[in-house]
Amino acid sequence: MHQKWQQWNITSRKWLWILVVIGVLSALPVVYDRMQTEKSSKTVEFVFDYRDLVEVASYRVNPKDYIAQQLDRLKEAGVQSMAIYESTLEDYRKARRLMMWGATDIANLTDTVIPENENYTYVLFTSTENSSVLAPLIQDAFQVLGIDTENWSFRGQQGLIIKTPLEDATLKPLQPDPFNLEMLHEKGFSIVPRLVDSLAYNEETVTKLLDRYQELGVKRILFEGESVKGFTDDADTGSLTAFADLLKERGMGIAAIENIKAQQKGFGKLAYLLDYNVARLYSLSEGDSGLSPEVIADRFALATKDRNIRMLYLNTIPSRDTTTAQIKDTLDNLVTSLSGPDGAVQKIEDNGFTLGQAEAFDVVDSSYQRYFKLGAVIGAVSMVALLVSYFIPWLTLAAWILGLAGSAGLLLLKPQLFEQALALAVAISAPTVATVLAVRKINEQGPPLRINKLTYAVMSPGRRLAHSLVLYIKTALISLSAVPFVIALLNNVTYSLVLNQFRGVSLLHLAPIGLTALYILLYRGEFAFNKTGKLLRTPVTLAMVIAAGVLGVLGMYYLSRTGNSGSVSSIEMTFRTFLENTVGVRPRNKEFLLAHPLFILGAFMAYKYRNAAFIMIVAVIGQLSMVDTFAHIHTPVLISLIRGLLGLGLGLIIGLIAVAVWQIAERCWKRWSPLLKKL
Repeated sequence: MHQKWQQWNITSRKWLWILVVIGVLSALPVVYDRMQTEKSSKTVEFVFDYRDLVEVASYRVNPKDYIAQQLDRLKEAGVQSMAIYESTLEDYRKARRLMMWGATDIANLTDTVIPENENYTYVLFTSTENSSVLAPLIQDAFQVLGIDTENWSFRGQQGLIIKTPLEDATLKPLQPDPFNLEMLHEKGFSIVPRLVDSLAYNEETVTKLLDRYQELGVKRILFEGESVKGFTDDADTGSLTAFADLLKERGMGIAAIENIKAQQKGFGKLAYLLDYNVARLYSLSEGDSGLSPEVIADRFALATKDRNIRMLYLNTIPSRDTTTAQIKDTLDNLVTSLSGPDGAVQKIEDNGFTLGQAEAFDVVDSSYQRYFKLGAVIGAVSMVALLVSYFIPWLTLAAWILGLAGSAGLLLLKPQLFEQALALAVAISAPTVATVLAVRKINEQGPPLRINKLTYAVMSPGRRLAHSLVLYIKTALISLSAVPFVIALLNNVTYSLVLNQFRGVSLLHLAPIGLTALYILLYRGEFAFNKTGKLLRTPVTLAMVIAAGVLGVLGMYYLSRTGNSGSVSSIEMTFRTFLENTVGVRPRNKEFLLAHPLFILGAFMAYKYRNAAFIMIVAVIGQLSMVDTFAHIHTPVLISLIRGLLGLGLGLIIGLIAVAVWQIAERCWKRWSPLLKKL
């Protein structure tokens, strides 16, 4: 019975491979749907922070003239939109629409005694027009908060007394400056409001605000702070749902800021309520706005092409330049980075995008997707079972059956956990299986465990190279078979918008290396358990400890390079930019400079020298890296495919050079080593 079970498990591999192929074919229509989704949004919007512009203008001799001049320059450079915050009294003061004082200051100003039991805020408008427009706005805002106001005048100027301390009054958010809104609209700028969630949600106030924004053609809202509008009161009043309804009625969406420390609270729920009318936004920080125009242009072009970014947010900041004794800003630098044949606008348009208000993806979700996804699930489970079969053959069928049962259970109980877990499992399995099969092929055709020099003949270099190249292609195809599974399992707009992320990147980068090393160490030639016992009895030496330490340091460095937060040197960044500008899409350095060439060289050497197969432990990095490229769901499929193929092509060229260098070195060694021995 045991032998029959073992035989069934070995025979099942053939059927599992058939299921993998069927699964790949089933996943391809889902891949096509995702590609159609990615094509549906091709408009890029440049947004400038208007508050920053007002801030730098406050240091100029003629602030209003400076703002008007810079707005014209930004418009000409390609900036279509201005981000407008909910104003505060301080914003109105900086815009010179009013002046304000606390109780102590007003007593000094009016030559009166400070009141003993009153600590109010005194506001004086700088013109009759400012008073007529802003006074009702300020009074309404503070009345909603339960703070009384009364009219006041000083030296012929109209003003208000706000019955709360100055420190408190300046914190309260007010409606955006209506003069700025009108002026920017007349200049042809779109408005991108930035809303805060600092006060209790008041539907009447929000409705009035959104109605005004609708009149101005607002299509997308951006949030400021840790939470979205309405989140604080949502548990008690359902304010998020009410806010979402108001946005949907007016055709407004929201923007998701890339690489913030934590997603704004309530953003995921609001995005869901808006049917994912969301655009991704990349913000160039105040500090980075001083980078060279070339670097900024490359960042913007790369963000739109490689990361599905559709909104580019520009900031600036005033700074003191002691060498010239001037207050400077980065506006000139930003305009230069956008303009000209090498500017960001031209690069973005060359990549097939147009400038305008950012649009959300039109998600293509065909009715047949669920059936094709089912086929992809069966194929993915089959690939995982194949991985098990090459390490513990008698568990193959059990692994497949348990995999299907576990997938069904997780799908019903926690569908998100199911799709991520299975995507990770198949992403690990395919490159590991591919490399294991490559090692097995080398074992079959290369030198045996114990060589009989009388009967064994080494293949010619030409034949070894041909076998290595065929193996290189076959291994890459098997590794890439995981890609349709990963895409099908994670084909949800929440991954494209990075509201959800593929988990387990570090495990994906380590597991195939560890499993390949395990297979080469324990599963070549003798039975694994015999080798295991021998290894356990091997005494630990200082050299082993040092080697383990070196491997640990290399492993930590390798992991520091993985994921979105991986560290990169300035030299490598320059090299990456060169590749991006030269070939359009940047292949991964570790693939074409290291892993792929090592695979070709390692296979070529292993067909002659058995222990050269250990090189495959490093070469598997290239296989897993190709799969990991497609696990970045926010990157378009076509870009990932080109990146992977470029890596394979360049890796092939460098691998052939490495083989040639090895052949020359080997022949030189054979020729000179006898002479060296005589010396």
